[in-house]
Amino acid sequence: MNVQVLDARGDPSGSYKVDVNRGERVGRVSSEWFSRPDDERFLSLGELARAVRDRAERSRSRVVKTALIHVEASRSDPERLSLILPGSDTPIAPTHWSFGQLASQVGAPAAYLRQLPAALAGINLQYGLTSHRAEQIKTLEIEDGRVELRAVTGPDYGRIYDQELVEAVQRIAGNGTGDTRWKVPGVLDWSTGTYNPHVDISKDTTTLYASDRDIFLFLVDDLNPIEAGRLPDGSPDLFFRGFYCWNSEVGAKTLGIASFYLRAVCQNRNLWGVEDFEEITIRHSKYAASRFAHQAAPALERFANSSPMPFVNGIKAARERIVARTDEDRTEFLRRKGFSKAETQKVIETVLAEEGRKPESIFDFVQGITAVARDKPHQDARLDLEARAKKLLDRAA
Repeated sequence: MNVQVLDARGDPSGSYKVDVNRGERVGRVSSEWFSRPDDERFLSLGELARAVRDRAERSRSRVVKTALIHVEASRSDPERLSLILPGSDTPIAPTHWSFGQLASQVGAPAAYLRQLPAALAGINLQYGLTSHRAEQIKTLEIEDGRVELRAVTGPDYGRIYDQELVEAVQRIAGNGTGDTRWKVPGVLDWSTGTYNPHVDISKDTTTLYASDRDIFLFLVDDLNPIEAGRLPDGSPDLFFRGFYCWNSEVGAKTLGIASFYLRAVCQNRNLWGVEDFEEITIRHSKYAASRFAHQAAPALERFANSSPMPFVNGIKAARERIVARTDEDRTEFLRRKGFSKAETQKVIETVLAEEGRKPESIFDFVQGITAVARDKPHQDARLDLEARAKKLLDRAA
């Protein structure tokens, strides 16, 4: 492979040399990638947008009185329950997800009800609906040959449709396939330590996902690398901007957006060399739609269009701020920051092994701490170390 090391310019024919031993490893995208079947994977934002838009157009949401909901066991399928909602004589079938939500709303154990014969489960559920103290629920119904109940929430649930999030992403990322600077990521070649941004988008490589319960999107600006300092061999330390976002219009999770700088994405969609990770979440409370319009969507656009110079300058400041020149200084610096004797020794040894010298600058220590964090088997311990490393970097900037 011919490798061309570039600074802050993209090259349609080139890969980029990167150092994934620095920064954090983030596995959220990889978890999504592993768990999604083919029918939940989309090859473009346009394709994904059409799917969630069609779903939204066939759906309706309304608030109904629980005491007026009638539960009945199907005569043709004695193992299945259906509901008759106020204002309609047509039975509506709950999904597995919405049945659990409905049972939770009225204080009934869904797992127990699913083990009962439908007629007996219906009696228990009917009693819960009749005596429901909150008196109202919000439904999300969809018509697709038959009417199906997709979600049951409290009456003040602030639904943000998946379509709204996808449209917000499309405003900055187009189709997500390279028609703008934002696209589905490339792949890290472990054998050469180079990142290739030019990879065909397939069911196996895409990072655009949607199910009947949620959506998840991950895009990078990997044709425009950002140089922030130099590696020990003198080559540029390159970063790319990236973000992922998620939502559930049926109450399965919050809406959230995470933005960061990263050095590479591997075939399993792990994010390597992550720095400056920021995340915002919005609960689907009463004013969630307004918060999305005024906070989340603009924040995404600001990140997409912002200059990387604050990030670059922060890295530069951390590299230039020397805090230790002797072993005594190094030990004292880390111990004052709350690191144990064992952690202190591990950080210093890690930097020596990876950089060929002991840590001196804030940046050196941050890289050592995050490297140690990657080896922690327990997530809480790993996140704690990563948070402490980020605090050091923020103070240096």
